[in-house]
Parts: sequence; structure tokens; C-alpha cells
Amino acid sequence: MLVDTHCHIHESNYRLPINDVLDRAKQANVIKMLCVGTDSNSSKEAVSFSKQHRETYATVGVHPHESTEGYAVVENLLSTKKDEIVAVGEIGLDYYYDNSPRQIQREVFEAQLQLAVDAGLPVIFHIRDRVDNTKNESVWKDFWSIFYNFPKLSGVLHSFTDNISNLETALSEGLFIGVNGISTFAKDKQAMWDTIPIEKMLLETDAPFLTPVPFRGTVNEPAYVRNIAEYHAKRRGVELSELAFLTSKNASELFSI
Repeated sequence: MLVDTHCHIHESNYRLPINDVLDRAKQANVIKMLCVGTDSNSSKEAVSFSKQHRETYATVGVHPHESTEGYAVVENLLSTKKDEIVAVGEIGLDYYYDNSPRQIQREVFEAQLQLAVDAGLPVIFHIRDRVDNTKNESVWKDFWSIFYNFPKLSGVLHSFTDNISNLETALSEGLFIGVNGISTFAKDKQAMWDTIPIEKMLLETDAPFLTPVPFRGTVNEPAYVRNIAEYHAKRRGVELSELAFLTSKNASELFSI
């Protein structure tokens, strides 16, 4: 059994026939999928989609790129449809693109963290730094300073590609680490991914983005979680069944699915 803990197949612009996608996921033994909201529209779509497809679950959130739209949709969905939502996200800070002013990113991020705490839900974090960051301008400095204001938080660092130092800090705070298709082709980070305890690893696709080897150049889909799992099982010298069981157990523990 495998779980795709992060995909966007629910969005209306997803380019593959959804019934075929769900059939291929089932054939690959991917039996649960989290449909992750990134703005007002996709969050609503995630809730609606999860009602129609029992193997999917909804999360709601406003991505840092969309921070200028505010977080009213998250507050509204959590107040009216809380039982249908398994997490708040993806939310966070993105200093790589700076599509929204950083101060607004921080304010909207913090507000959504409070909503997550109030709702008793875990968080899917999107944290991305500049390539040429300095210590004082690093997104991680701002992230951790905000994170530490919410001691009851649980969650996952989505698409983690940073460094050992931030990985160790995240693990010490009890966070899970999201590993996706990037890990099958970004060779400079292999040693870092290898150090993630399987007991804290979550598998994800971020479909339709970040397609893993050997499907690079095609639209990503949840079935490819199996390829990511196979890749890391081989690197670690463990059976696919063991890695699949443990990462699925992690997903169940964090998201109560």
C-alpha cells in the first residue's frame, strides 16, 4: 500500500483524464491521495473532488505565491467543512520567486498556522529559499522564528530539497519530510535524502509537477509514487514492501487517514 501525500490532480486544469489517473494509481497500489489546495479556487476544488472520489482527501491553504489574496477561504472552509479536510496547506514562505511581498507572506502564513492550531490539523509547509541567500535573509530564519510561536504544530516539509542542518532541525521538532520525484534525478542531494529516517518520510508526487525518472517530460500522476518508493528502497537496501508500509503508516499517523 502506498500513499501520495501531495498532488494537485483535483484542479480543473489537470491535463489527464481523471478516471484513468485513478485507475493507474490503484494498479500501482497507491490507494490514498491528498489533494492539496494552493489558493481559494483550488482549495474549494480539493474539497469538492474529495467528496466525489473516496480514495482522495482534501487539504486547504493559500500558497505563499498567492498571499496577497488573503486567507479568508481557508478560514471559511475550516469553519463549514472541517470534517472533510485533513490538513492546512500548502502554506509557507517562498523567497525564491518572491511572487508576493515577504511581509505579506509572513502575515498570511502566521494567520493560517493559527487556523491550523485552532482546528487541530497538521500543516503542509512550502518553504523555498533563494539560491544566493545570506544567513540574515534566509527563508529558514523567518520560518523557524514563526514556527516556534506555535509549539503544538505538526506537519510535513513538502518537497524538501534543502540541507542537512535544516533537516536535522525539522526532525528534532517532530516534522515529517516530503520526498518526491526530484529525489530521483537531483544527484547533489542524495546523501541528504539518504539520512531521512523512514519513520519520518512521506512520499509525494506534487502531480502534475516534478515527474520522477523514468517519466521525465510527461505529466506527473499519483501512480508514480511507486517509482519514487522503489528508488529509495533500492538506495537503502530495504524491501519495497517495508518502505511502503512505513511511509503509509506515517501518512496515516499525521493526517488521520
